[in-house]
Amino acid sequence: MQVLRSYGWEVVALIPGGGLYGSEWRTLAASAILNTQAGGGQGQFQLNGGSNTEHAKTRQIEEIKALADCHETAAVLTAMIQTDGAGSWPPRANHAYATWPAALRPYEEVYREIAPLLPQTTPSFEDVANRKRITDFRVKSRKLLHDKVNLPQVKQLLEAVDAGRWDLCPRDVYNAFYCCIASSRHAYRWATIPVIKVAQLEKVVEIPDELSKPWVYLQNHFGCSSQSGNNTSNLLLNFDVSARHMFKINTGMPHLVTSAEEAFARIFYDVESQGVPIYHDMILAIINFAPENKPACAESMGCITAQLRPLLSSCYDNMHDGRIAQSVWLSRVQGFYAWGAGFYDDTSKEWVKYDGLSGNQVMLFQALDAFLGIEPYLSSRDQERNVPAQQRALCRVFEKYSFRNKLSGTPKEAAEAQIAKEFREIVKRLRVNISKRTPDAGEGVFVSPRTRKTAYDGREVAS
Repeated sequence: MQVLRSYGWEVVALIPGGGLYGSEWRTLAASAILNTQAGGGQGQFQLNGGSNTEHAKTRQIEEIKALADCHETAAVLTAMIQTDGAGSWPPRANHAYATWPAALRPYEEVYREIAPLLPQTTPSFEDVANRKRITDFRVKSRKLLHDKVNLPQVKQLLEAVDAGRWDLCPRDVYNAFYCCIASSRHAYRWATIPVIKVAQLEKVVEIPDELSKPWVYLQNHFGCSSQSGNNTSNLLLNFDVSARHMFKINTGMPHLVTSAEEAFARIFYDVESQGVPIYHDMILAIINFAPENKPACAESMGCITAQLRPLLSSCYDNMHDGRIAQSVWLSRVQGFYAWGAGFYDDTSKEWVKYDGLSGNQVMLFQALDAFLGIEPYLSSRDQERNVPAQQRALCRVFEKYSFRNKLSGTPKEAAEAQIAKEFREIVKRLRVNISKRTPDAGEGVFVSPRTRKTAYDGREVAS
């Protein structure tokens, strides 16, 4: 098997130096260069000096693109980066609103006007007062949307984009607009923060046309069917090209609240940012899994293991009270990302309810499960509702080429033994961390922490 043609790449393991906010990072290893013998020999790594993290990620993305002709996994990931990611990953979102098409700009203006009305410093426990607060918020939102948004122009633009006219609305702008509409829909859904009982009891929420009509185009484009937003729309795309947090839900609240809100959102963004080299090395491991190239595969597996340690530490360690105050997390942060409403299906004679965001929608962890040959935690229905189609396709292709079950139980070669060891180490790291509190968004408003039977070791663990 001829593996690679003199491709070079950067391997970066990140250790948080500036905490969750990501202002300082140290590079453990960078500029790992593949030396391939003429005619397709065995690939080997050499670790050279340090490199800027963002530069390393850019190089890795370029090398993933270069591998698109070599293997289906690289081709699928490249397609996702080019389309849903607007050429980058995490997906690029252009929040420079003055550059948006004129028809879309009023949406950001409306959100900016209604956002300060969402949070209450002292929430009321009176149902009558709370119903009035919800009604007043929604009436104002509907009026602003009706007065400012030219819906026929919006529909005309989105139809043109559907037909391929990306010159009218570049993909990074489209991504930011997706976030804007998703954030606006969740604001309308809850109408107040903290989320209150009378809103939780609603089974149906009539969303204004200005928010429901564009949502159909956006969800069709990304391949999701839920009324609610998702991890991509509300969290990944809620950071601009400089990684600044944009659509906020606790405007005007004390720093304890606003910092918890941003820290929570940034966990999801940072996971995908730090996940790029892991995707990169999963692809290389798959490509190199052949008898004559297993040493190179073992090297890639070792890189995955090394990069997973700081990523998981960053993800879970930043869920502690010093970063995200538990006193405000559930009520003022997590609840906003729930949905808990839907519609009555006349055909099935049953209520259909959408759940909202969840940590289980994080693409990296789904991709790792697929790479390990582990059955997805999310049901097919929940994936189709809340995970963009291109992300689902990537997980399917990692599952298709998973080679963990092809390893011998008693490997005779040193390289295969090392590969098996790295798989065990990856599983160990995931098993240890999955037993900790996972950063689910929204779900805790309605249910207590549940248990899941994880395929990592078969134990029942809280998720």
